[in-house]
Amino acid sequence: MVHPSAAPPEVVLASIRQPGDAGPSDIHIVDGVVSRISPVGDRPAGSTVLDFDGGNAIPGLWDEHVHMTQWALAAQRLDLSPAESARDAVELLRPHLAGAEHSTTFVGVGFRDAVWSDAPTLEMLDAVTHRQPTALLSHDLHCVWLNSAAAERYGVQLDADGLLREDAAFAVTRQLDHLPDHLVDAWVADAAGNAAARGIVGIVDFEMAWNRDSWLRREASGFDSLRVDVGVYAEHLERAAGMGLRTGQSFPGSSLLRVGPMKVLIDGSLNTRTAFCMDPYPHGGNGVLTVSEAELLGLLEKAGEAGFVPAVHAIGDAANKVALDAFGRAGISGRIEHAQFVREQDFARFAELNVIASVQPLHALDDRDAAEANWAGHTDRAFPLRSLLEAGATLALGSDAPVAPLDPWSAMSAATTRSRRDGREPWHPEQSITRKEALAASARGRKRIQVGDPADIAILDGDPLAVPDDVFASMPVAATLVRGRITYNG
Repeated sequence: MVHPSAAPPEVVLASIRQPGDAGPSDIHIVDGVVSRISPVGDRPAGSTVLDFDGGNAIPGLWDEHVHMTQWALAAQRLDLSPAESARDAVELLRPHLAGAEHSTTFVGVGFRDAVWSDAPTLEMLDAVTHRQPTALLSHDLHCVWLNSAAAERYGVQLDADGLLREDAAFAVTRQLDHLPDHLVDAWVADAAGNAAARGIVGIVDFEMAWNRDSWLRREASGFDSLRVDVGVYAEHLERAAGMGLRTGQSFPGSSLLRVGPMKVLIDGSLNTRTAFCMDPYPHGGNGVLTVSEAELLGLLEKAGEAGFVPAVHAIGDAANKVALDAFGRAGISGRIEHAQFVREQDFARFAELNVIASVQPLHALDDRDAAEANWAGHTDRAFPLRSLLEAGATLALGSDAPVAPLDPWSAMSAATTRSRRDGREPWHPEQSITRKEALAASARGRKRIQVGDPADIAILDGDPLAVPDDVFASMPVAATLVRGRITYNG
């Protein structure tokens, strides 16, 4: 990998082929913008020529939903995703606790209790961890399993299961993130470098914090791997508006950082069985609506007045109805984050209300068993990408990292095949989308590199429309450029 450097006056990406083209061409970049596309060999004297020998160029990819600090931290924590039961999870902990320091909290991530055959208990976790404060985060981030020592450290009361859900879980997670800035920033830089190596040129960061200052600090310290749209949570809307911030506005002096959408969560998640649904879960209850319909309407109206695009977290079908109703009453466009379970009569409302469906296709494969268990008989409208597209909706693809890996190719593979290489049949393949549709939904609607575009480009070692499915899922990236600068060179 080469580190990013200042772009020369003119850069020529030589012998580049765009998917579907009969032959290669040269792409010229001036001041970070595609200035022209010419036949191969038409290169001005003094230009810097980068010859990719017939490589395939596509518009640079975006991940539209990331929790960047959480993703960076997850790489430093114990992965519990292999656990098939609560007992498995605590046994995975056992060999790692001997060297743990009681002055810090031991953290594990990625458990999926919705498909476990047994249930977590406080007694079970205490028996293995003893007085070592321990916090285990579910893969969806909506649930935390604590032992007694951690509960004492963070001042929370636990029931017999040792679980905290939703706001109580988020509060503890934020405390777990209190680490030295230089350490977290270094991990974020590593994660961003890995993202650039997958062809990513930008992310929408929905880290659950006042994130403006963190990103300005990182850029001032040399971060320049990605563009970042910095999300603002509803509780910080007044503060952001008071500073004159608006969605889409660049931060002063920054070429990479912009103000992102305003995020509001109105329900929970499938794994935690708190997504707000029309029909009750098998274990009872309909999930939770964490923001009332009246409160949501007020937030959308305030966001519109302040110049913010709302991004509403809605997973269950009832939550999606509530969100769409509020967008309609407020007369404002925006985004719904996740849209995992949607009523058939609501598909067309995304287009009618100009609400983007910001979806994470890999969740369909990760959550298929939980969906079948909890939404039995209705999973034909779970993760309904094809139905949304056919109804005229605009899709924006992402990962929700660390819930799924920050890798656009695994997300696009899930969207196009509804399967992974595990021997299982595709899950509701009728909801798959084409590769062209997936690529456009991962590049903010850009289908081809055109004159006047920002020179945010990914160069691939194969034609993404022609390679086999297994190659597409792990697509080799030769280089990534942001504003004409090389951010990754493979």
